[in-house]
Amino acid sequence: MSDLDTPRTLSELRQKLDSIVALLDPDQIGTDIESLEKQAADPDLWSDQKRAQQVTGELSRKKAAAKQLNDLETSLADLETLHELALEEGDDSSLAEVARELGGVKSGIEALETQTLLSGEFDSSPALLTIRSGAGGDDATDFAEMLLRMYLRFVEKAGGKSKVLDVSYAEGAGIKSALVEVEMDFAYGKLSAESGTHRLVRMSPFNAAGKRQTSFAAVEVVPVIEATDEVDVAEGDLRIDVFRSSGPGGQSVNTTDSAVRITHLPSGIVVSCQNEKSQLQNKEAAMRVLRSRLLELERQKQAEQRKELAGDVKASWGEQMRSYVLAPYQMVKDLRTEHEENNPDSVFDGEIEGFVNAAIRWRRQGK
Repeated sequence: MSDLDTPRTLSELRQKLDSIVALLDPDQIGTDIESLEKQAADPDLWSDQKRAQQVTGELSRKKAAAKQLNDLETSLADLETLHELALEEGDDSSLAEVARELGGVKSGIEALETQTLLSGEFDSSPALLTIRSGAGGDDATDFAEMLLRMYLRFVEKAGGKSKVLDVSYAEGAGIKSALVEVEMDFAYGKLSAESGTHRLVRMSPFNAAGKRQTSFAAVEVVPVIEATDEVDVAEGDLRIDVFRSSGPGGQSVNTTDSAVRITHLPSGIVVSCQNEKSQLQNKEAAMRVLRSRLLELERQKQAEQRKELAGDVKASWGEQMRSYVLAPYQMVKDLRTEHEENNPDSVFDGEIEGFVNAAIRWRRQGK
């Protein structure tokens, strides 16, 4: 960044941060924290485990938001002051320091700006991530496993938690499908930007001739919906089967009929869960997934009705949304936002924040 660019960048970041501060209202966040701290200090709160978790979780999020705002404000103010003094004194080394530090502050402000866009009904909810291999044989099932690792690494680096609820292994390489429950800040809001068809182009390791192969995998994301009046699932609409868990290795989960498969007869939705140790735990996890998918199905129906009434005939934004090209050149590109990275290895290691943030902004502009 040149010395001429620095003042403009500082000014743009100040305007952006001021608009975010006005939107988030730090004074209100402080008031909310005080109220939540009083609730958390109530010894009777933990008599209701679910309510206690909601209060402590919200308190943690509010404190994190307050700290993030304060840290960014402090960092930007320090750079503004240092830049002003450096100009007055003609201190080239300090000017260079400001230019170096601007990148980190800019990234922090852009990440915070993205979070302000996540105001949907379920954006702050945990998410259920489903990955399915598509066309491409062994390359596709291998690609599906690469995507699974990518998302697990993304969640880990974001400080979140992930739990693989179900995996269907392919006969050759990789996986046919996987179901993952994700808990992190704005899990559904962020990961929903990943829904769609992903394409991999590479020199196939499964082809003796070493020919270039194109393969596909689909990603589906729905919010985790706890048992509420919003989703009424009648017992008579369910068929529940139990079976022995399967998978590589000799895990303890494979020794009893603990795996559960639930079929919702009216919709035909089938949910399996096998990675918990007890049948009861697997059933509870499967019911969470079923409720979430039923709610998502209803939301899709409503969205289709709105599209039909509006006469919108454009294709869904989630179709073939990203290409991962490993040969003859290396590039990962989002076909919706035009965001691209030239290091596929880092992307497959979970460095997808840039893609997620760009997609969230793109989606909001589309709405």
